[in-house]
Amino acid sequence: MSAGDDHGPTGGFTVDVWSDVMCPFCYMGDALLTQALEQFGRPVQVRYHSFLLMPDLTSDVPVSVDELLSSKHGIPREQAAAMNEQVAARGRELGLDYRFDRAAAVTTRKAHELSHHAAGHGRQREMIQRLFRAYFTDGLNIADPQVLGDLAAETGLDREAALAALASGEHADAVEEDRRQAQEIGVTGVPFFVFAGRYAVSGAQPLEVFVQALQTSWDETRAAGAQARA
Repeated sequence: MSAGDDHGPTGGFTVDVWSDVMCPFCYMGDALLTQALEQFGRPVQVRYHSFLLMPDLTSDVPVSVDELLSSKHGIPREQAAAMNEQVAARGRELGLDYRFDRAAAVTTRKAHELSHHAAGHGRQREMIQRLFRAYFTDGLNIADPQVLGDLAAETGLDREAALAALASGEHADAVEEDRRQAQEIGVTGVPFFVFAGRYAVSGAQPLEVFVQALQTSWDETRAAGAQARA
């Protein structure tokens, strides 16, 4: 499979990540990848791709996460809240602050468009991480263009340019292309990580799994480079 150019700009390689900013395990997976990169300590580019867990959600009627889980699985709301608390407890171990009582489930299409806009300005990772916090901790409506404009500004982007990109749908095709590519390579759940275009890791796996994937990718990328120069 290929997720595009798998070589980073400084002799490293790329980790391609399919995720959705309303996915609690994607937030964990991103935190684990961050820890692994810090431990690894070598140049690696991270590139995010769009995945919509619930493409039919709208922007104008936010739904509580407990209610959404209850409805989706046909379980009492109290049971859904308990399940979400288990997720929050795991997240706290990674330093993440899940506030499921605040989170408002809405379509994430525009949030993904903003991610692509940020990528064009070298700010995609910061933007994705701010979107995670906005959704899971701050309880913001991440389908609201004005909210997204504020988040863009917080991340160092020009607010008006971000709003214009969202209004025009400039990056809508990029979101759909990511979704098409996910289907093509068999991504059925997120987070889904592809290291150097070769090795896939599915889910918020233990830290050592990410570190090993980084090390294997680094070793093989360097070996391939040395062979090409020989």
